[in-house]
Amino acid sequence: MSHDERWMMEAIREAQAALREDEVPVGTVVVRDDKIVARAHNLSQQKGDPTQHAELLALQQAQKAVGSLDRCTLYVTMEPCAMCAGAMVLMKLPRLVFGAFDPSCGCTGSRVDLTDHWFYHSVETWGGVLAKDCAALLTEFFQRKR
Repeated sequence: MSHDERWMMEAIREAQAALREDEVPVGTVVVRDDKIVARAHNLSQQKGDPTQHAELLALQQAQKAVGSLDRCTLYVTMEPCAMCAGAMVLMKLPRLVFGAFDPSCGCTGSRVDLTDHWFYHSVETWGGVLAKDCAALLTEFFQRKR
C-alpha cells in the first residue's frame, strides 16, 4: 500500500461515517508531517447548510490546529467542488489527493481546474487514488435514495 493509499483509507473511514449518518459519503483527512491533524465528513444534511463539506470542515480544523497549512496534504474521497477548491487556493494548501472523479461538478480537473495556475497559488493535485473504493460509497448512497 502506498503512502497516499494509506491516508486515503482514513478518508474512506470518514466517508463511511457520513454514510451511516445519511450524509453524502465524502470524507477527508489533513496530514502534516505524517500525522493526521484534522478529519471530517460531510455534515450538510445535519446542519441544514450546503456549505458543510468535508473539505472545508477539515481545512478549518487543520488551520486551528497547526496555523499555516504548509507541509499539509488534504486527502478526500471525491474530487472537490468549486467552493472547496477555492478554499484550498485561498488557504494555500500545498497538496491535494482525491479518490473518485466528479465529472459533473469536479473543479480540480474534471470540469475545470481551479487549483492549477488560475490564481496566485496552485495546489499540487493527484486524482484517482483508490477511486473504485471511494466511488462505491457514493453509488451505495445514491442507490439507497432511489
